[in-house]
Amino acid sequence: MTEIEKLMQDYLSYLEIEKNRSRKTQENYGRYLKVFIKESGIRSARDITQDTVRNFRLKLAKGDTKKITQSYYVIAIRSFLKYLIKRGMKALSPEMIELPKVTRREIEVLSYDELERLVGTPAGSDIRSLRDRAILETLFSTGLRLSELCSLDRYIDWKRGEISIRGKGDKLRVVFLSPTAKEKLKAYLDKRTDTEEALFVSISKAKVPKVLGRVIPRAVERLVDFYARKAGIAKKVHPHLLRHSFATDLLVNGADLRSVQELLGHANIATTQIYTHLTNKELREVHSAFHGVRRKEK
Repeated sequence: MTEIEKLMQDYLSYLEIEKNRSRKTQENYGRYLKVFIKESGIRSARDITQDTVRNFRLKLAKGDTKKITQSYYVIAIRSFLKYLIKRGMKALSPEMIELPKVTRREIEVLSYDELERLVGTPAGSDIRSLRDRAILETLFSTGLRLSELCSLDRYIDWKRGEISIRGKGDKLRVVFLSPTAKEKLKAYLDKRTDTEEALFVSISKAKVPKVLGRVIPRAVERLVDFYARKAGIAKKVHPHLLRHSFATDLLVNGADLRSVQELLGHANIATTQIYTHLTNKELREVHSAFHGVRRKEK
């Protein structure tokens, strides 16, 4: 193991133990750094220079790597350099590496009609249909991330309609179930006869379906896509689109930004603000009341 590989392993342990970063974050940072180290031929901390970073970024750009992905590489490199300096090592200052400017894409959401068609599509009374309807209703009712949904266990505070979630950064928050989501979840759980702890499970396709353990994210992605196509929704629908729709629905109906931030589990309110351009009722009302007044008078 080279010096830089040892330092990288120490850094990933630091992320887990001292920074309390999620396993997913550790995996992503580790992957980005491995590519950087391999592609740049780096063997020690001294090899990380402005030139090596610049050449690596040029290689990413020429390889048609998306701008947002390029920024993830830079964020990982800067974070690693901060760690090296914290350990008292001579390393390139992170401030010498500028983050690429990324144009934030428009957030896409489902219309209310599309949403109703989607969640109403799994209409059967078999356990698979009941599970799928419960998954769709839960996604929209709570705004959960896909990984959070798949990690849910059966414990639900039915009286209060609450579920405790351990989200990104190991942070706890509470999400709430709508009356419809509670109804569909109860119907699904009443059909289950297994002792599996997971709330949502994989089900075999046999004549007598068997529970195969906790549902995996890819299976949820497939079922959301399947029901969206079956409902005749033209756009590409994925679980995160229901999270977008959840946030937008709250803001359109008057929820304040801080509350939506808490419900989504965003660490920074700037992340939540990406939804406001879709939902600012006041601006829409100002435009309606004051734009083109003279033309209206004619």
